[in-house]
Amino acid sequence: MSRRGLLGLTVGAGAAMMVGAAGWSRLAGASTGRVLTSAGPLPRPFGVPLPVPPVARPVRSEHGTDFYEVEQREGKVEILPGRRTTVWGYDGIFPGPTFAARSGRRTVVQVRNSLAVPTVTHLHGGVTPPESDGYPTDLLLPARCAPGQTHDGMTGAHPGRTAVGYRTYDYPLPQRAATLWYHDHRMDFSAPQVWRGLAGFFLIGDQEEDRLPLPRGERDVPLMLCDRSFAADGSFRYPAHHDHDAFSDGVLGDVQLVNGAPWPVLEVAAARYRFRLLNASNTRRYRLRLDAGRGRTARFVQIGSDGGLLAAPQPLDTIDIVPGERFDVIVDFSAFPPDTKLTLRNTAAQGAMRNVMRFHVIRKEKDDSHIPACLSPSFDTLRATGSMPVRRFDFRRTQSTDERQMWTINGRPFSTGTVLAAPRLGSVERWRFSSDFHHPVHVHLAQFQVVARGGRAARAADAGWKDTVDVRPYEVVEVLVRFTGYKGRYMLHCHNLEHEDMAMMANFDVT
Repeated sequence: MSRRGLLGLTVGAGAAMMVGAAGWSRLAGASTGRVLTSAGPLPRPFGVPLPVPPVARPVRSEHGTDFYEVEQREGKVEILPGRRTTVWGYDGIFPGPTFAARSGRRTVVQVRNSLAVPTVTHLHGGVTPPESDGYPTDLLLPARCAPGQTHDGMTGAHPGRTAVGYRTYDYPLPQRAATLWYHDHRMDFSAPQVWRGLAGFFLIGDQEEDRLPLPRGERDVPLMLCDRSFAADGSFRYPAHHDHDAFSDGVLGDVQLVNGAPWPVLEVAAARYRFRLLNASNTRRYRLRLDAGRGRTARFVQIGSDGGLLAAPQPLDTIDIVPGERFDVIVDFSAFPPDTKLTLRNTAAQGAMRNVMRFHVIRKEKDDSHIPACLSPSFDTLRATGSMPVRRFDFRRTQSTDERQMWTINGRPFSTGTVLAAPRLGSVERWRFSSDFHHPVHVHLAQFQVVARGGRAARAADAGWKDTVDVRPYEVVEVLVRFTGYKGRYMLHCHNLEHEDMAMMANFDVT
């Protein structure tokens, strides 16, 4: 049964009975979207070393604030061996530079737009004032934009805080240590602009995490997972605007990238490593497994989620990670002798895309790290109460009056003037997300804890503070959302970027 055919089924138990148990399992775990095939030869897997993005340096620090400057510009990089790819990158690189910030220490980032298109920068997972959150119509127009000039049909019909050339984003960071990321969030164009490279890591540290004997330095490695497709000359390939309807479920690439490199290799010591896993794909879902060959596997030990440390570590044989999600894990290579090769696989994919990257154990090394039984004594577990406000957000393909198919929330496409909720600052609410398809749901500003999935207890991989959660077809996911930080307008949306660009977003006002 095709995905489109399935969308016409009755919601809930009727759909589950028609699909059957085996089909339901495949439906819940498979990647969604349509593959955009590359032109020309693809690289041999495990032929290039894993790059690690450079760490951004502040231009100055004063009065408890670090000031950064970054430029969005085109850059020429070698992603496919022997070919040059033009990226739209922060400082002209892909991924962009990694920001290493501290909890409670103000970080101010001035972004210059030297591209030919408007941009918006969103700090994904940030507890951020609304004027710096990256609302999709808060456009940063190109530095060479003439007064009154418009781009790609952007007019006064999309109200927002518009700047020309430069915009300053103010991040006070009143939050725990966590692995965040930043990316473009422009109205209607997030998908192609992130695809072309506008994304990078933003890491927050704090004293609680500093006290833990976790792997550090070169053994603390960020891993940005994403897929891309390429033209014969090495340029990124993305559907033309008139082909957008053919890829309305989402765009899947056929080249797996990690930190911008195709199917790379990381040489490791026989020791513990910390990997900060980020799914920065437009659409692709991953079910990650570590294959050590000869029927052996290695286990992940999860120590953190989107919002920082878990209360206690938990072992995982596989990790399901959807666009926008992060998993902070430890992998212990000490059980493997030198010259062992372990392959990180995506069992939700097919063909070459089942491979993600490889780890090559090359030496023994002293390792004084370990994983404590308690990671965060201050971890705050939320509890539901009978007086707690309950809201429902239904993510669904809807047919409009002119018979066009739209991705909607509660039956409505996104409108800048429509508000679906008005939670109070400092409150906790129970939100229920339902779906007819795979939708990774992301909430700005607020973080939440998953308390139920499909009427049952949350999965082990749902643990911790989160800002993005996988909502699978015909499933209801219940979360407790805490609204701390700032008053103002924020949004929730599907983080399948093609769905987001097709209006699967909604406003909420923190009052």
